[in-house]
Amino acid sequence: MRHLPLFPSRSRHAMLCGTAAWLLGVAGCSSVINSTERAQPYANNEWLQSGANRIANLALRDNLQSIRRVQLSLYRRNPREWRKWAKSPEEAIQRTWDAVMQGTPLPELRGAVGIDAIRMAFDTGPQTFQGDRVAALVVGWASMLKEANGNTWDQTMIDGVNAENSYRAARNVEISLWLISSKTGPDGQPLLLATEISDRGRNLVTDRELSKVVARLDLMAAQADEKYRRAALDFSQNLFLGSLGPFFAMVKP
Repeated sequence: MRHLPLFPSRSRHAMLCGTAAWLLGVAGCSSVINSTERAQPYANNEWLQSGANRIANLALRDNLQSIRRVQLSLYRRNPREWRKWAKSPEEAIQRTWDAVMQGTPLPELRGAVGIDAIRMAFDTGPQTFQGDRVAALVVGWASMLKEANGNTWDQTMIDGVNAENSYRAARNVEISLWLISSKTGPDGQPLLLATEISDRGRNLVTDRELSKVVARLDLMAAQADEKYRRAALDFSQNLFLGSLGPFFAMVKP
């Protein structure tokens, strides 16, 4: 049987390199063409952000979007809330988020943010809260998210996720979800209608979106704790490999 000649080592190496380069080129073109919908152009301030900052900002963005969905869903089932101060649910949403992003407190909340705003949303005491309960919840949730994100809407390398605040925010959102489903007024009726499972269909937007917020907050809290734990290990690894790496490189297996 006649054997095919083997490629010389240099020719084989050149062929493999050429093939690899071609494959990488194809993969590169494919990645550009098949970009995902979540892909975003680079922002001018991204060079001030580490990978951890970028992930934290993306998590915050998604959490704020989840809260917007919850707000619209609650308004659709509780129109009396947005009618207290707006002509439409869209107007109430816009006014709420203008106050949140600009740091302007809603008059009815009397400066309350975070857990204090959430408490007011469920207040049924003698001087019951007369404002928009849904807007109060949104202000409370959003301010907790900002605090967990290092008290900023857009992290840079001088900022970082506060693990304790992130964990506490996750628990407060969980409690909020429980209160939405269980808190009733003096008349025995729910303060806010949220989840619906009936012949007309299933409305689980509030449960689903707030559960996502809790999961992201818990993940960011774990990542923040891990960052400091890994810092010592990374320093030791760099010191060890930096000193002994050249020695190991000379030792052939």
